[in-house]
Amino acid sequence: MRRARILVTVSVTLATLGLCLPPMAFAGEASPKTVAVDVALMDGGVLVGQVVDSQGSGIENAPVLLRYEGKSLATPRTGSQGYFALKDLRPGVYQLASAKSEGAYRLWAPGTAPPTAQKGALLVANDGVARGQLGRGGLKVLLANPWVAAAIVATAVAVPVAIHNSNRHDSHSP
Repeated sequence: MRRARILVTVSVTLATLGLCLPPMAFAGEASPKTVAVDVALMDGGVLVGQVVDSQGSGIENAPVLLRYEGKSLATPRTGSQGYFALKDLRPGVYQLASAKSEGAYRLWAPGTAPPTAQKGALLVANDGVARGQLGRGGLKVLLANPWVAAAIVATAVAVPVAIHNSNRHDSHSP
């Protein structure tokens, strides 16, 4: 009878793992996707933009790095109100980085941009932003591990089953 109880406990545990593991095991890590912001170029392939702090004030003399396909193309500096301009750009997806901020921008030739396209690029410096993180991921990273999650679920099922089975007083023992 004891062997039957062990067999039932193991079977329930394995069944629980079988139900939980496949979705988690094959889901993989979610990779952050970069969303490109649509921006309409002005005549002459001119891109205008602004670098601002978290309060919306322009950051003066901040370097702005323009990259295309991983290559640095230009590094202008912002003016007194945080504005910058780059000329002779062709349509495409570019990366802009400045003051602890970066983003992807899909640049459109004049007259071809979708109606939702912005008239310029905006980079918001994220200095002073406090994020509530626990160490290097802490509990969130631990619970995101599929093996840890499966062990928690298996324990949550197996312990009540084991307690229930141990409370049964059978007169038959091997």
